[in-house]
Amino acid sequence: MKKLLVLSIAVMTALILTACGDEDASGDGNLTIGISLPSATHGWMGALIDNAENQAQEIQENEGIDYVMTNAEDPNSQANDVDDLINQDVDVIVLLPIESAALSPVGQNVKDAGIPLVVVDRELENDAADVVVKGDNEGIGINAGEYFVDQLNGNGKVVEITGPPNSVTEQRGSGFQEAMDGEDGLEIVASQDGDFSTETSLEVMENILQSQPEIDAVFTQDDGMAVGVVQAINEAGREDIQFVTGAGGGKDIFEDIQDGGLISATFLYSPAMIEDGIKVAADIADGSDPEEEEVILEATEVNSDNVDEHYDPDSKF
Repeated sequence: MKKLLVLSIAVMTALILTACGDEDASGDGNLTIGISLPSATHGWMGALIDNAENQAQEIQENEGIDYVMTNAEDPNSQANDVDDLINQDVDVIVLLPIESAALSPVGQNVKDAGIPLVVVDRELENDAADVVVKGDNEGIGINAGEYFVDQLNGNGKVVEITGPPNSVTEQRGSGFQEAMDGEDGLEIVASQDGDFSTETSLEVMENILQSQPEIDAVFTQDDGMAVGVVQAINEAGREDIQFVTGAGGGKDIFEDIQDGGLISATFLYSPAMIEDGIKVAADIADGSDPEEEEVILEATEVNSDNVDEHYDPDSKF
C-alpha cells in the first residue's frame, strides 16, 4: 500500500508540474500574443492602436488566443515592455518599434528567447524579425518626389519635414531624394525632424519660415505633420508656398484635398497594417509557418482626382 501511495503521489506531482509548465502569460494555458506599441502621440498611431485592440479581441473571441498589449512613451520604456513580454513567456510578439536602432537589441533578445517576432511599420537594424509588415515607405518617398517634379515643372525650393530616426524616415527620405535626383532646378532648402507630431512640426516650420524667404512646396512624411506645417504657413501669412503633401491617408487630409486646401496630395499608409501583423502572429502562435517574410502595402497617391474614392466619413483616422 505504501509503495502504491508513493507512486500515486509521484504521478500526481508530475502531472501538476507539467500543467504548470504548459501555462503561458495568460495563466490559463491558452496561447498568448504579446503586442508592444508606441503611445498614441498622433492620429495615425491612435488609429493603429484601436485597430490592434479590435483585431486582438476578435482573435481572442474567435480563436481563443489571448493577448497582452503595452504602449510606451519612449524607446527605453518600450525595451522594458518587450523584456517583460519575454519573461511572461508569450508565444509570439508583435512589435512596432519607436526607434529602429534603439529597439534592435531587444528584438535580438526576443529571437534569443526563441519567441517568433512580427515587426510592423518600422524595421529593426538586424534580422531578429521573422515577418515584417509595412507600408511601401520608399514608394511614398518616390511617389512624392515624382509629384513635386511634375507639379513644380522641375524648378523650385522645397522643404522636407521628416520623422524621427527610424527605417520609415530613412526610406521615405531616400525615396524622395531619389525621385528628384537629376532635377537641377529643384533644391531642398531645409530638412528637419518633425517627430511625426503636429505640434513639433508647427514649431519646426515656424523656424524654417523665418529663415527661408522663398519656399515653393513642402513635403512632410506624415499627415499629422502636414497639419502643423499648414498651420504655421497660414499664421505666417505666407502666400509663396504652392502646396504641401502628407503621408498616411487621414480623413481630415482627404477633406482638405476635397476643399482645395494647401494640402494637395497624400500617399496611403494605412494604420490597418497592424491587423495584418496580428493575424500573422496568431497563425504563427497556432503553429503555422508564415507564408511571407515581408508584407508590403502599396503607397497609392491620393489627390483631387481620386480622393472621393478613398474618403470614408465614418473613418476614425
